Amino acid sequence: MWLAGCAARIGRFSGGSTCCLFAFWVPARQRNLSREEPMSTPSIMPTYKRLDVSFTHGEGCWLFDTKGRRYLDALSGIAVCGLGHAHPAVTEAVTAQAGKLLHTSNLYGIPLQQELADRLTRAAGMDTVFFGNSGAEANEGAIKLARLFGHRKGIDKPAIIVMEGAFHGRTLATLSATGSRKVQAGFEPLVSGFVRARYGDLAEISAIARNNPRIVAVLVEPVQGEAGIRLPPTGYLEGLREICDANDWLLMLDEVQTGNGRTGRMFAWQHGSAAPDVLTTAKGLGNGVPIGACLARGKAAGLFGPGNHGSTFGGNPLACAAANAVLRVIEEQQLCAHAESMGHELVQQLREALASVPGVREVRGKGLMVGIELEAAGTGLVEDALAAGLLINLTGDNVIRLLPPLIISADEVTEITRILATLLRNRAA
Repeated sequence: MWLAGCAARIGRFSGGSTCCLFAFWVPARQRNLSREEPMSTPSIMPTYKRLDVSFTHGEGCWLFDTKGRRYLDALSGIAVCGLGHAHPAVTEAVTAQAGKLLHTSNLYGIPLQQELADRLTRAAGMDTVFFGNSGAEANEGAIKLARLFGHRKGIDKPAIIVMEGAFHGRTLATLSATGSRKVQAGFEPLVSGFVRARYGDLAEISAIARNNPRIVAVLVEPVQGEAGIRLPPTGYLEGLREICDANDWLLMLDEVQTGNGRTGRMFAWQHGSAAPDVLTTAKGLGNGVPIGACLARGKAAGLFGPGNHGSTFGGNPLACAAANAVLRVIEEQQLCAHAESMGHELVQQLREALASVPGVREVRGKGLMVGIELEAAGTGLVEDALAAGLLINLTGDNVIRLLPPLIISADEVTEITRILATLLRNRAA
């Protein structure tokens, strides 16, 4: 099964040649994940708990390590490599641009940035965009827009409603907006101006509206990724839209993880009708080249003026070349529809395969954003999956998060299901 799935993917990207695949393939049972190679050195700050593996190259949905072993990537660099690894369109765009011009700064016109702005605002249903380098930067821009909006309404200390369980970044403002004490601990005093509500609870938002005149915006993820692939009730975003309209607030959607085709639409809000005033995205926009974007519409679109915001590297020619290629491929190859189809298949296969497995509470998802909730902590599961040739991660200690590339094949979906079902059955035995 692995051979067939990988052969199909390599064939797509290299004209049908599959000889390199067989040179690298090693059955999972023969893999010996040794600790011979250190994952970091004293010169790197120890901010990450790294697994004992390093990769040399990738092809489609597969990664190859320093010993030639291959792994099915069901994480995509945490929802980044939506087109998979070494996609020819991105490779061509980046290498061609690197040979021409990398950076000039935003003191000058950048034609590729204008092209990307037109393409992205059209795809998102927005009017204007500011480019940065990451999702956290994009959310910082959204927070600044909300505060500027409030000050122009005469509110001296504007506040933003944020959600329990949310994740918006690790800068001081975005970690303050984040609903996780684990992320915030040790970095107090936090930035003020955030009012927290339960995710999915419209009644609580309405109660805050009645009692807090300083609110100017709601910042929310259409699907909470870091909290464990938590989906809100049907109509939740539309309900927030109505409340924001009634109170002259900005509806700000954090689509850093859900955007760029991940949920089966270019942006997750497009499953319904809750068009935001502000939308942020990053991750899958550059397929691994760092880029973030803060988009605005209507009354939010004209808030920023010269000097209100800026970025040295944001929207440089290299990043914009990559992002233009990504959006073009998503559109031309209809990858949103493919992600929706493959996501549905993955959820259905997992539900069937895990229905009788003790310790599995629920399988849920939206497009290729899938979570398997366990009844207990999944200690050791990431390492076990790695040994079996599958890359996954855990969120909230007990939710297996799956974020495979948008280009994933049906055979690769089946392989993810097979490996996880085997691992979870063995743990329950």
